[in-house]
Amino acid sequence: MTNDLFVHGGQVADLTSTRRADVLVTGGRIAAIGLDLNVPEGTASLDATGHWVLPGIVDPQVHFREPGGEDKEDLESGSTAAVAGGVTAFLEMPNTNPSTTDPAALTDKLTRAAGRCRADHGFFLGASAENADQLGEWEGLPGCAGVKVFMGSSTGNLLVPDDATLERVLRSGTRRVTVHSEDDMRLKERYAAIQPGTHVREHHHVRDVETAVRSTNRLLDLAEKTGRKVHVLHISTAEELDIFRERDLGELVTCEATPNHLFLAAPECYDVHGAWAQMNPPVRDKRHQDALRQALVEGPVTCIGSDHAPHTAEGKALPFPQSPSGIAGVQTTLTLLLTAVNEGWLTLQDIVRLCVAGPTRVYGLEGRGDLTVGSVGSLTVVDPEVRGPITAAHLKSRCPRNPFEGVERAGGPVATIVRGTLTWQNGEPVGTPSGEPVRFS
Repeated sequence: MTNDLFVHGGQVADLTSTRRADVLVTGGRIAAIGLDLNVPEGTASLDATGHWVLPGIVDPQVHFREPGGEDKEDLESGSTAAVAGGVTAFLEMPNTNPSTTDPAALTDKLTRAAGRCRADHGFFLGASAENADQLGEWEGLPGCAGVKVFMGSSTGNLLVPDDATLERVLRSGTRRVTVHSEDDMRLKERYAAIQPGTHVREHHHVRDVETAVRSTNRLLDLAEKTGRKVHVLHISTAEELDIFRERDLGELVTCEATPNHLFLAAPECYDVHGAWAQMNPPVRDKRHQDALRQALVEGPVTCIGSDHAPHTAEGKALPFPQSPSGIAGVQTTLTLLLTAVNEGWLTLQDIVRLCVAGPTRVYGLEGRGDLTVGSVGSLTVVDPEVRGPITAAHLKSRCPRNPFEGVERAGGPVATIVRGTLTWQNGEPVGTPSGEPVRFS
């Protein structure tokens, strides 16, 4: 496999413009961008006429459930759904079974991914009271995306509910720490008060705005105290956005939005989709959705992650609150954002900024961030004329349902190139899985 490819005839969309240009990838890196390129004889080619050519999309938050939850998803099926959605690299979360809390568990995931993942990949280490003081030694291991903290209730021993343990985590290491920010004490109080027969539409009231705000204020206090950079995942409230603006901590704090909070709104989503719209932190009402959409363009949102978190139909059929939280979405993120471009509230440059440059900035991905000579030769090719609804037949995740089925498309990914290798084209995987661990700078 040479990792050489000539992509010609398309409109290249980078951080600053959309223009007619060809892209030459040699040895897995971008060798040239422009017109009338000198293409070595025998180089494989891809005709992108009528299409947009973007730097390869990165999904910085997925849960592919392996090991321990392969009935919901595994690395092979999840990465296939990723490349089907134009995603060329993903970062996977540690709340598997067993949890990814030490170098042996990280190595196990990397071994499982080899020869099975179609996209490049990195895996987070999960923080706990037991490993808090060792994380700084481990965060630089090959394939490690960094450290993930759950401040609110999660699975297994992946919970850091108190400030003393969180401060230990923040003082161990130098890379940006990724955080699920919900206040665990308030969650326990509010779940204890749920009455039998409560409908899932109450989910966003149970895990209320104060649950998020209280936790995020605590986190930012400790970030300031320790000087450790933090990244707040799946922001769900307008109030948290106001806090980021008011405290104005610069590069000390970055944050992420999900398509779920951008394209679903309560209470309608729960009435239509039931538990299939249930996630943590919850989808909230339109006031919060509007604030998040504005924050994509004006800040402070830094990047978009799908928070792909599939479940079985049997699990989602359980009564609330026993029904598990999580929405599948790695394949539909780019398609949804293209509808926003069509509606005029985002641009192609916004997509590159939020889905490529943003994750690169937050996590220090080596060789990614924009289409430039010398960068990793991963590309996402989009046909702007794709129309029709998202259907279950399109979706490659093992998850049986996605709340975005039925959404009318306004463009969609048609080819995914990972380091110069065509990995997905016209609705089908191409070749054998060849994803590699992401490198971090």
